[in-house]
Amino acid sequence: MNLFEFPLNISNILRKKKSIKKNLLNNRKFIEKNIAILGGSTTSEIKYILELFLLNNGIQPSFYESGYNKYYEDAVFENEELKKFNPDIIYIHTTNKNILKFPDFNDDINDIKILLKNEINRYETIWNSLSAYDCAIIQNNFDYCHDRSLGNIDSYDIHGKTYFINKLNKAFSTRARELNNLYINDINYLSSYLGLKYWFDKSLWCQAKYALSMDSIPELAFNISKIINSILGKSKKCLVLDLDNTCWGGVIGDDGLEGIQIGTETAVSEAHTLFQKYVKELRDRGIIIAICSKNNYGTAKKGFDHPESILNFSDFSVFKANWNPKHNNIEEIAKEINIGIDSLVFIDDSPMEREIVSSQIPGVSVPDIGDDIATYIDHIDKNGYFEANLLSKDDLKRNRFYDDNKKRLDEKAKFQSYDDFLVSLEMIAEIKPFSPIYLDRITQLINKTNQFNLTTKRYTAGEIKRISLSEKHIKLYGKLFDKYGDNGLVAISIGEIKAKTCYINLWVMSCRVIKRNMEFAMFDEFVNACKHHNISEIIAYYYKSSKNEMVSNLYKDFGFTIVEQNNGNTIWKLDVSDYKNTNSIIEVKNG
Repeated sequence: MNLFEFPLNISNILRKKKSIKKNLLNNRKFIEKNIAILGGSTTSEIKYILELFLLNNGIQPSFYESGYNKYYEDAVFENEELKKFNPDIIYIHTTNKNILKFPDFNDDINDIKILLKNEINRYETIWNSLSAYDCAIIQNNFDYCHDRSLGNIDSYDIHGKTYFINKLNKAFSTRARELNNLYINDINYLSSYLGLKYWFDKSLWCQAKYALSMDSIPELAFNISKIINSILGKSKKCLVLDLDNTCWGGVIGDDGLEGIQIGTETAVSEAHTLFQKYVKELRDRGIIIAICSKNNYGTAKKGFDHPESILNFSDFSVFKANWNPKHNNIEEIAKEINIGIDSLVFIDDSPMEREIVSSQIPGVSVPDIGDDIATYIDHIDKNGYFEANLLSKDDLKRNRFYDDNKKRLDEKAKFQSYDDFLVSLEMIAEIKPFSPIYLDRITQLINKTNQFNLTTKRYTAGEIKRISLSEKHIKLYGKLFDKYGDNGLVAISIGEIKAKTCYINLWVMSCRVIKRNMEFAMFDEFVNACKHHNISEIIAYYYKSSKNEMVSNLYKDFGFTIVEQNNGNTIWKLDVSDYKNTNSIIEVKNG
């Protein structure tokens, strides 16, 4: 069992942390990130355990840690040490112990409104001050107090601590929706899920000023790591499901449509129905779902004709039901959807199938779900595979994008010439400078894209906002439409202007539109923007990664000349006056 997956082995993590760290550091490739922890209570053990979770996710952190309860001072006042540290992520670890003043029983409603305003303004000051670092800010909301002198009315009497905390948490939620670099670490939910009796240790607070129990620290670190994964584009994209005894109870090939268990007739039926409802929720918020089952295709497909089935056959972007090895089918699923193998999560009730898939394609996440259907949701939900830092309109449309792509593939089969197929799509591109309404989606696409990503750079929301306002940058987004529908915002390029030269620091494009000529349309417009700024040459970079080999020669295709090569990384140069437009298929609207 994976030490860093639900359910966590808390005692092993705490007891063997040094040997675990040593093993994680062996034979791994990491991305390096600077993470500042500003604590309202003791944080040293939190830092150490968080490091383990990040190392397990391929992130090697360097830490800045504030002094005890110095989170406000470190954030608000001049801090040369933090400035020099140059954080990528700042985590503010505050709890109910950091609320300056709860209501007194003699306070009236106006007094309490002032208390709330003062508390919220204090955190507004922190967030505004930290915005100078152009990085992601992870902020705890507030856990409930362990004790309630008012008993049950504490939740609704205006003098109650629970009432006060709920008001604060609501204000934090509102602000997080407004600030695109602020992310809430929901310890209110986490402490409730674990139980306040388990979450907080009075003795540990009195002895060492930890605002949670030692056993809760790995749970907290796990939760923070999920948010960081999401910020860095490491969340999963596709859920692959087995069928028999996973989507329904029983074996459809043996029991027939009438014999499988789904609905509300029995406890087993009810559990499978709840599981399908959860999967349907994932699909509705933009997660791709697919089937990988050892079954006859027609028989397997029929299972979703059951009148009690929540999922429909049309809900699945790929449906593999055959007798091929499942790891081969899963690799085919990744290819058909055109996503990395490490973007998949596989759920199967068979321990043998889980073991085979894990051993043959270790990049796929295969949780050890056991054999109780009632716990399957927990293994997906609590592991945070599909943690989101933003729910965009494009996310909600993602499955429609893939459904439309199926129609395009069917259309492609009718043409002998690929160019004729592309012309038949009647594509129109909107290519324009960054717009405020798309900044969240732009940030999301940059941090999620791995295959068509020339430099593998990541940008925070703050950096993207700054670039969008800069006169020293060429910054273009691209949206693509065709006769089958809207593909959404799918391409981004950023170039930095220095004198008469433009340096392309970033170019990403969604895998949905690869080989559709969109890269040529984007580059034509990029060169036009360079000409508008009197740029004479363009310097471009390709930084090799394990996933972006497909674009290693992209600049060669555009007519660039290679000027430097080092271990697969390349630098390219183009004389703008020599460039001729290469897109002749996509109609571009940039006005």
